[in-house]
Amino acid sequence: MFDSLSERLQNIIHGSGELTQDNMQDALREIRRALLEADVNLRVVKSFISNVKDKAEGEKIVEGVNSSQQLVKIVHDELVSLLGKEQKPLDFSGNPNLIMMLGLQGSGKTTSSAKLAVKLKKEGRNPLLAACDVYRPAAITQLKTLGKETETEVFTIPDCKDVTKIVSGAIDYAKEKGFNTIILDTAGRLQIDTEMMSELLLIDRIFKPAEKLLVIDAMTGQEAVNVAENFDAQLNLTGLVLTKLDGDSRGGAALSVAYCTGKPIKLTGTGEKLNALEDFYPERMVSRILGMGDIVSLVERAQEVFDEKQARELEEKMSKNNFSYNDFIKMQKQMKMFGSMDQLLGMLPGMNISKNDRELISHEGEKQFKKMEVFISSMTPEERSNPDLMNSSRKKRIAKGCGMELSEVNTFVKQFEQMRTMMKGMSDMKGMFSKFKGGMPDLNMGGLGGFKGKLGKHAVNKAVKMMRRFK
Repeated sequence: MFDSLSERLQNIIHGSGELTQDNMQDALREIRRALLEADVNLRVVKSFISNVKDKAEGEKIVEGVNSSQQLVKIVHDELVSLLGKEQKPLDFSGNPNLIMMLGLQGSGKTTSSAKLAVKLKKEGRNPLLAACDVYRPAAITQLKTLGKETETEVFTIPDCKDVTKIVSGAIDYAKEKGFNTIILDTAGRLQIDTEMMSELLLIDRIFKPAEKLLVIDAMTGQEAVNVAENFDAQLNLTGLVLTKLDGDSRGGAALSVAYCTGKPIKLTGTGEKLNALEDFYPERMVSRILGMGDIVSLVERAQEVFDEKQARELEEKMSKNNFSYNDFIKMQKQMKMFGSMDQLLGMLPGMNISKNDRELISHEGEKQFKKMEVFISSMTPEERSNPDLMNSSRKKRIAKGCGMELSEVNTFVKQFEQMRTMMKGMSDMKGMFSKFKGGMPDLNMGGLGGFKGKLGKHAVNKAVKMMRRFK
C-alpha cells in the first residue's frame, strides 16, 4: 500500500552535503507533496513537516554521517511518532474477555472478526464469535460460514433483534463452555447514524468490553479520519484495525487516523486469507516505508510458517545429497505460506528497487515456480523421488507431457542439480565449521580433502587462503 509514498520519500531523502536552510526547504517541500499525494490528512502533514523542520534546521553533520542519513533518521522518528510510537497489545482483561468490533458497512468488520479468532487461537486463547449484526441480510450466515472455515463456534439467538440479549446470552454460554474471549461482530451502517450509535453505546455501558476496535478500510482515504473521529467521540475507542493494507491505496488513512484520534493501530489486515491479520508495529512499518526492510517480521513469519520437524528432515536429506523433486515441492509450498514474493522483497533491507522492478521480479519468479510445478507434476513418482534417474528419453517424455520445449526442461534439470550441489556444499561447510569450536582448525586436516572434491579445488583453495589471512 505504501509503495508510491515509499518510493517518493526514498528518492527525496537520498541527498548529500550539509543540512542548509536552502536544501532543507527543498527536501521538506517534496516530502510535503509526497504526503499530500498519498492522501494524508492536511493537518497531519502540517504537524509532521513542522516537527521535521524543527529537528533538522541548523543541525550539524556528525562525522562519518552525511545529511541524507541524518534526514532519514529524523523522518523515521517522526513517522514512528505519527503511527503511535510503539506496538500496543490487545487487552485481555475480563472473564470472559469482550472485544467489540466496530465499523461502517463494507469495512471488512465480519471478516476481521473471523481473522481475529484465528489469530487468538494461534496464541492459545479460546475465542467465541457472537453474531450481533441483526440487520444486514445474510450477516449471520456469513459469520457462520467463516466460523466453520476457522473452526470457531458462533453464538446466535435465532430471530432475536435485541443485541443486549445476544451479548448477555453469549457471555453465559462462554462461561458454561469455557470460552475466554468473545468477539462481538456488531452491526455496521452505510453512514454513521444515531440509531447505530445508540445500540453500540448500550452494549458499551452495560457490558464494558475490554477492547472497542474500529475496523477501517485503508482504501477509504480522507473519509477514514472523519469516521474514526466520530466513533471515538461517541465510544472512546481503544484501538484501530486497518484492513486491505496490501491494496493499492495511497496509504494516507494509516498515517492519519492514529494521529487524529490519538488511538493506536493494534491490528492490520494484510491479505485475503483468514490468517492474514497481524499485530501492528509502527517502527517496523516505517522501516518498510523508508526501504530499510523488516527482518524481525520476516523471522516471525518464518517461525510461524515453517514446520521444524520437516525442516530438520530436509536438512538431513541435503547433507546426504538425497534432496528430491518431492522435497522441492514441499519447500515451495512452505515458501508460499510466507506470502507473495513482492511482500518478501519489501521486508528485505537494502532492496532499493522501484515498485515496478519489484513487481517484475516477483511476477517472473512466481511464473518460473509455477512452470517448475508443472514440470515436476509430469514426472513419474519414481522420477520425483530419485532425480538421478533423469536421462534424455525421460526428459523428452516429460517435455511432451508438460507442453514445454526440451531446452526448457534441460534448463530446469540443470538448475535443480546446481541447487542440490549448493545445498550439499552448504551442509558440508556447516559440518566442517562445527568442528572448529575449540579454535582455528588445522587447515591440512584430512576431512578437507573430501570437501575439496565436492565444491571444486579452486573454490576450496580460495577459501583456505582467506582463512589463513585471519589465522
